[in-house]
Amino acid sequence: MIAVIDYGLGNVRSVAGAVQRVGYEPVLTRDPHTLARADKLILPGVGAFPDGMARLKAQGLDEVLGELVIGRGKPILGVCLGMQLLAKESLEFGRHQGLGWIDATVIKLECDGMELRLPHVGWNDLFQVASCPLFKEIPEDALFYYVHSYHLECRSRDLVKGECEYGGRVTAVVQKDNIFGVQFHPEKSQLYGLVVLKNFLDL
Repeated sequence: MIAVIDYGLGNVRSVAGAVQRVGYEPVLTRDPHTLARADKLILPGVGAFPDGMARLKAQGLDEVLGELVIGRGKPILGVCLGMQLLAKESLEFGRHQGLGWIDATVIKLECDGMELRLPHVGWNDLFQVASCPLFKEIPEDALFYYVHSYHLECRSRDLVKGECEYGGRVTAVVQKDNIFGVQFHPEKSQLYGLVVLKNFLDL
């Protein structure tokens, strides 16, 4: 059973539909007991970082997920805002504390003086800069669908597994042990998005 964390801020139904399409049983939930029984967790998210963290904290999910992911080693995949919430802090609309599992700061994309728009919306590359289980059967020229104005700046290069190009290199995939994050939307990225999702669920 795969728990898609429904904390009131995200495209949970489309993510659950993608999980179902690759052959797994998704459950939309915020219930601690259901999350504890799940084989793997997916933290989706669309919107602003402070709103996401406020909702997680209001529902006690920051502590619940910390026990499951850090305490018990349960695998988790953060998607888009869900990936950013894994970081130590964000500078979106002030300075805000994140879950703190990835040693990174969420900062705004640097597109000033360039013919680039924010948010970064649409298909873009994924440069596989380090080995990662999510990349199984993903070709080097695969494209993925992005929607974001902020990105992770990791303090350790070892955490960064994939990047895209948008006003400079941008963190697209991170991994630390059982913790995975993707800046793009696998559920919107057609075939290769589903492959990435299945690679995580097959771990």
